[in-house]
Amino acid sequence: MAYDENLAGRIRDLLDPKLPCEEKKMFGGLCFMIDGKMCMGVMKDKIMLRINPDDREKLLKKKGSKPMDFTGREMKGMLYIEEDGVKTEKKLKEWLDVALAYNKIAKVAKKQRRLEH
Repeated sequence: MAYDENLAGRIRDLLDPKLPCEEKKMFGGLCFMIDGKMCMGVMKDKIMLRINPDDREKLLKKKGSKPMDFTGREMKGMLYIEEDGVKTEKKLKEWLDVALAYNKIAKVAKKQRRLEH
């Protein structure tokens, strides 16, 4: 199992259906793109959130939050939220709201051009 389908379903249920959301499979998990920007996702049994790097230290003090080190190096604008941090829908919604708030001001990642051979 690449990602927890139940957890992905809980996120879908909480997202406003009016949001311009696209789901993409990436990083071995499922990513929710909002307005063309990576916002949140599910990797195995964890939630991945794109956050404001300025809020990182404060957010790391909350239950269930861990630095995201997908590449072996901590990513300052991303967090993992483990299962104990999202047991209730209220807690899950609080985390999603953090990511959605940052998404409003986050920049769209530049697409890399592929070289043609």
